Amino acid sequence: MPYEFLEDVATADIAFRAWGKDLEELFKAAGDATINVMIEELESIELKETRTFSLENDALDLLLFNFLQEFVYYKDSEQLLLRSQKVQIEEKDELHKLSAVTAGETLDPNRHEQRVDVKAVTLHRFQLEKTADGWTAMVILDI
Repeated sequence: MPYEFLEDVATADIAFRAWGKDLEELFKAAGDATINVMIEELESIELKETRTFSLENDALDLLLFNFLQEFVYYKDSEQLLLRSQKVQIEEKDELHKLSAVTAGETLDPNRHEQRVDVKAVTLHRFQLEKTADGWTAMVILDI
């Protein structure tokens, strides 16, 4: 589990730190952390339906922000719990482009033990940084 929930960072919200050896691994970990805030056991989500999406942004940290918002969007609009299966990020003409393949299933209250409802990803203390070991991010979710 390449993420951890942080205590005492946000009083009415939930914060986590995610990491990865490369951007793709970090984005997948942050996506799982976002879903794990809502659902107790990630393994309870069966990979029945696939959603693909593409995003672009000139700022790499905002690309991560937009990526995490997609998980909240699908949960709100389709009651769909998704997990990243493949994330590809490239930079072209000073623009960061992401393509993602996600899979999951519709929320089933009988099988998915719910924790809290995430309303949005916040920019408060949002951080993405390159480290000696790869990449790390700090995210606060509005619940």
